Amino acid sequence: MKKILFLTSALALVVAGSAFAGQAAKNTGCGLGTVLWGDKADGSILSQSLQATTNGTFGNQTFGITSGTLGCDQPESLAQSDKLFEFAAGNLDNLARDIARGSGESLDTLAELMAVPQGQRVVFNASLQQNFDEIFATGDETPGTVLIRIAKIAG
Repeated sequence: MKKILFLTSALALVVAGSAFAGQAAKNTGCGLGTVLWGDKADGSILSQSLQATTNGTFGNQTFGITSGTLGCDQPESLAQSDKLFEFAAGNLDNLARDIARGSGESLDTLAELMAVPQGQRVVFNASLQQNFDEIFATGDETPGTVLIRIAKIAG
């Protein structure tokens, strides 16, 4: 009786494991864990947990999304220019100061890199200034996080 129960359980695990093999990438998302363990994934709970734990431990999905690496798709609004990310990374303090006052060279450059039409830049600058606390909520934001928040506000 125990052998039949064991064989039935083992067969159910094999069938269930293969049925959900394609779900691994959907459940774990992109990130270092998906890159490291994705090729070895068999769709099991253990495999997906290993991928998700690695993704969560290293907290690299924001970087992956903004840079378009680690199996992440870069948001279309940010993918228009890698220069945008490089600019934000090198000028984050100046950008924060200019957004806070609603004008400045860094804010003009940001608008240009984001392809904001010249006639809409006053509204763009004012919108970012009004949402400064949302863009720089903690003061420890990464350039990628700031750009994602700006893109969300700019619509």
